Amino acid sequence: MKNILLPLALLAFILAACTAESGQPPAATVTPVPTVPSTPVPGKIYVEPETSLGEISPWVYGSNYGPWIAVPFEMLDYAFDSGVTVLRFPGGEWGDFNDIKPYHIDSFMKFLANMGAEASISVRLPGSTPEQAADLVRYVNVEKGYGVRFWSIGNEPTLYAPRLGDEYDTEWYNREWRSFAEAMKAVDPEIILIGPEVHQFTADPLHNPKDPQGRDWMTEFLRANGDLVDVVSFHRYPFPRSQTGPAATIEDLRANTREWDETVIYLRTLIRQETGRGLPIAVTEANSHYNKAIGGEATPDSFYNAIWWADVLGRLSQQGVFMVNHWLLTTPSGQGGWGLINRGELSPSYFVYQMYRKFGDELVYASSDDPDLRVYAAKRVDGTLTLIVLNLADEAIRKPVEIAAKPAPEARYWLFDRGHAAEDMGTIPLTGEEIEFPAQSFSLFVIP
Repeated sequence: MKNILLPLALLAFILAACTAESGQPPAATVTPVPTVPSTPVPGKIYVEPETSLGEISPWVYGSNYGPWIAVPFEMLDYAFDSGVTVLRFPGGEWGDFNDIKPYHIDSFMKFLANMGAEASISVRLPGSTPEQAADLVRYVNVEKGYGVRFWSIGNEPTLYAPRLGDEYDTEWYNREWRSFAEAMKAVDPEIILIGPEVHQFTADPLHNPKDPQGRDWMTEFLRANGDLVDVVSFHRYPFPRSQTGPAATIEDLRANTREWDETVIYLRTLIRQETGRGLPIAVTEANSHYNKAIGGEATPDSFYNAIWWADVLGRLSQQGVFMVNHWLLTTPSGQGGWGLINRGELSPSYFVYQMYRKFGDELVYASSDDPDLRVYAAKRVDGTLTLIVLNLADEAIRKPVEIAAKPAPEARYWLFDRGHAAEDMGTIPLTGEEIEFPAQSFSLFVIP
């Protein structure tokens, strides 16, 4: 099971983050801050390879999966080669209406082994007991020895009231969550607890989910269980803004990406305020739409959704987010356009992961003076420099690329746009001449 167990170095990294003392934020959650002036260099893309902004968590390239869906047989090789690094299971509300069975776990772990990915398992909360949750941990990690570290309890408790009654509130949930968490930890103290999995969390406290008494779900959870949770999580689908409003547009997606920075910064501040310490942050469900919209210019199955998601992932990585789980690895026919992999075809967003899997794991400073030209740079373990350039605009943009202390380098170049599916375009010189970045495109440069 070597593909399932966490590498020792990464496990140590997580455990250190999750047990950080009050007043010392864990390394995984420190907001990267450039040590050079943040004002972009005019007229060019500028990269400083020796200015480190911190490590990129390997678990930002995640997705969701469960027994209620299945990758079509003919598409399995694409799943195994997707570049997805962690799968949240069983994904969504299915786990709050059904018990996870041993055969579900065994099948899932075999699937993960072929992907070379990690597992994040959510235990059932409504209709279950702490003892049942503990039994699942015991089966997975003690009896079978799968070594699953990431665990959560329930899915979107902010939406339980219609099912459990209007009296279901933050106090009820926080008591239940704690009893489940303690029972699970008693079986395996090494597990990493993720919560509270609230829905539609943003940087706007006035519009974040409230219980029947008007209490903020995230704030109350941190007050009650901030000492026990290891990773603080939320879900977010920014569109549609209302069920009766107009469909989201490309411009809506383009304007939305800034929201993700604001949300992470706000949550990090709230965590510090309520717990007195820093905790890692996870976005365990995310996509552009929460409904089953398909076929639009900005719906989850659209080309531009992939460009939007590439920038969201870049921003969340730059903000030091610990885990991100895209919704959804695969989508059954007629169930919406969320899936990275569908029957007989790949979603445009699938290729975002094909590009990011070539990206480095240590962020370095990069800047652009054009808000529609987003840039992210990173180094690999062997020192290879990688550069991502996202053109969010509807027209091509030309800019030179300057890399400090690396004159006239040559780069290997991959392109994802409407005419290229993450294709290797060969080599390109970075000699200071302008480079054309196609409209609505994702360019990746690998510079030895």
